[in-house]
Amino acid sequence: MKKSCILLFVVLMITTSGLAQLKPVSYKDGKQVLNGFQTKPKKANKEKPGILILPAWKGIDKHAKNTAQQLSDLGYYTFVADIYGEGNYPKDTKEAGEQAGFYKKNVDQYQKRIRLALEQLIKSGANPDKIVVIGYCFGGTGALESARGQLPVKGVVSFHGGLGKDGTRITKDLTAKVLVCHGADDPYESKEEITAFQQEMRDAKADWQMIYYANAVHAFTDPESGNDNSKGAAYNEKAAKRSWEHLLLFLKEVL
Repeated sequence: MKKSCILLFVVLMITTSGLAQLKPVSYKDGKQVLNGFQTKPKKANKEKPGILILPAWKGIDKHAKNTAQQLSDLGYYTFVADIYGEGNYPKDTKEAGEQAGFYKKNVDQYQKRIRLALEQLIKSGANPDKIVVIGYCFGGTGALESARGQLPVKGVVSFHGGLGKDGTRITKDLTAKVLVCHGADDPYESKEEITAFQQEMRDAKADWQMIYYANAVHAFTDPESGNDNSKGAAYNEKAAKRSWEHLLLFLKEVL
């Protein structure tokens, strides 16, 4: 029994020793306490590029943390943003929808929370001139809002994120490059909304890409989302791997 426990410990040490360590970081928006996570690469690139990660609608989750660790292991400084703040974390999907809906309607406050997280990423050591924002689902919407809000970033990447915005808002010429990784069968994005988004990118003279993944629905990058496409949100291993490679290619080009 003791030998088996020792063996398990050794295996865990081997499998986790190469992963970057997530460090909790407390910061504020006025009196509101925010709790994010940062990682620093063990072997930093001399350019010190940084990646800001915006989680899905339930807040900071395992998927966002794993992404931070993987990117840090590749040499990037990372920071996982806390959009909702202490005391406001959703307990279920109903609350998650309400919280996410608030920030989608109040984009100035969403952009402010993203900007505060960017400041934390830079404080951790990332080069302020070499930053990309990526996000999943609700966070993917945030990534696009980072571009729309002219935040000082080189590029943004949305994974199965919401594409829509208030039609009365005019998107100025975008300076950040845009990559959208989209499930071809995502039921939460209408053809009309996709068409409007693509026209928005053209009107804003953006350097943009939108890649579709076959047989993929919403949340296709998250292993915790199950595998039943009929539910509208499900993991798709092939799409997840392909979109990850597209992300790395984008980062190499932009940073």
